[in-house]
Amino acid sequence: MSHYHRYDVLVIGSGAAGLTLALNLPEHFRIAVLSKGDLANGSTYWAQGGVAAVLDESDTVDAHVEDTLDAGGGLCREDAVRFTVEHSRESIEWLIRQGVPFTRDTQGDEASSFEFHLTREGGHSHRRIIHAADATGAAIFNTLLECAKARANIELQQQRVAIDLITESKLGMPGKRCLGAYVLDRQRGEVDTYQARFVVLASGGAAKVYLYTSNSDGACGDGIAMAWRAGCRVGNLEFNQFHPTCLYHPQAKNFLITEALRGEGAQLKLPSGERFMPQFDPRAELAPRDIVARAIDHEMKRLGIDCVYLDISHKPADFITSHFPTVYERCLGYGIDITRQAIPVVPAAHYTCGGVVVDQHGHTDVPGLYAIGETSFTGLHGANRLASNSLLECVVYGRSAAQDIVRQADIPQPSPVLPDWDATQVTDSDEDVIIAHNWDELRRFMWDYVGIVRTDKRLARAQHRVRLLQSEIDEFYSNYKVSRDLIELRNLALVAELIIRSAMQRKESRGLHYTLDYPDSLPTAQDTILQPPIYGG
Repeated sequence: MSHYHRYDVLVIGSGAAGLTLALNLPEHFRIAVLSKGDLANGSTYWAQGGVAAVLDESDTVDAHVEDTLDAGGGLCREDAVRFTVEHSRESIEWLIRQGVPFTRDTQGDEASSFEFHLTREGGHSHRRIIHAADATGAAIFNTLLECAKARANIELQQQRVAIDLITESKLGMPGKRCLGAYVLDRQRGEVDTYQARFVVLASGGAAKVYLYTSNSDGACGDGIAMAWRAGCRVGNLEFNQFHPTCLYHPQAKNFLITEALRGEGAQLKLPSGERFMPQFDPRAELAPRDIVARAIDHEMKRLGIDCVYLDISHKPADFITSHFPTVYERCLGYGIDITRQAIPVVPAAHYTCGGVVVDQHGHTDVPGLYAIGETSFTGLHGANRLASNSLLECVVYGRSAAQDIVRQADIPQPSPVLPDWDATQVTDSDEDVIIAHNWDELRRFMWDYVGIVRTDKRLARAQHRVRLLQSEIDEFYSNYKVSRDLIELRNLALVAELIIRSAMQRKESRGLHYTLDYPDSLPTAQDTILQPPIYGG
């Protein structure tokens, strides 16, 4: 039996962006925050590095803006960058007020009045990364989660998989407003109807479209796919950031080795022990991520090796264990003592720089629908995300969207009774092997053909494959009861197609999009904006 739920605000995604938004809404709002797995499944929890913000007296807004624009390869929207950076300090202060246990500065630097330790990462001209040792994401997530649990008006619901958004146009009504969503309750196996005055997509990125990823299993581009089907434009999806250093070990599933190791002097080496980054960039290991990832990819292909090595063992052991306790303990669990040994690493899909087109309040093209965090395309990241700007974007835009929802709340909205999910024509499937096979095939050809280095021929092959897969998936979706695996596969295939289409439109190399057929950048940088068939903005 399906259930009918009514809320003021429905938040799809329980990471930093979604929780920040929920906590910045008034306590008389009824809010549901959905997580499709357990609450701690998202990318926020696993983020190690920290949050970039202008906090030190020697740093300036202009310097942070300039570093972001430089990393973004000419594609950042400067108004979005400035908006984010100008709100960075107040966002950090808000996190501190919530109780996030950032690492304090024990050096007693008298030149600075700021009491927290700041580290530096690739592409930054200043120390401006505030962090909680090397597990910042977990510290932020756990703190915000406890705050949300303490609020009687916020319902945290686990094992809920959003399937599709409900809009006026989909119901045959005049207008395009988002009215809610259909959501699979995995424990009951039923699809429930959620009606809400405002719906927020905070469901993360789409890195799971690739075979090797640093992301959790849920990063399937669900919000991007749902928004596209509802009539929202998407932007710059060809820019997939590959983190240069993911732990390479048969038992290690998507464990990232934080960029802060390189910020504190770790060196990348070949199996012979020879460094190679100085040959590729004068900044060596502190070059932006796309340059480091391509250099590693180049060396692995040139030498036919499975991985390269990241070495910080020349630093004092107590420095390593105090600054990087999470990395130290995790690697030790795999038999690697990073105080004495180099860490085997490979690049892995890490961050989706594009997403659903939004403004500074997180508005999408569909009234009543917001997108924040990695799901969104704000213009902040351009062709390559600067390290640690992502958690900052979650907080800045989560707070901004919440303020806008409060402003919109007094405007009367239509509130029709929504139809139940129609499951009359579907049967249980005994063909889960097909879903598993299609999932694996999709991620493998995206890695091979739409990965760190691309060509026209590879992209054409990927497009042909993805369209065949989509026709199989559509048939499956029409005939069988939905499951999390089927919903995710459907969304991943759609986002893969959008990534491929975006990459085919860009006839140049810029930032994270590198193609052998067009190795140079064009004189003018332009965003890639795709418009869905039912777009009416």
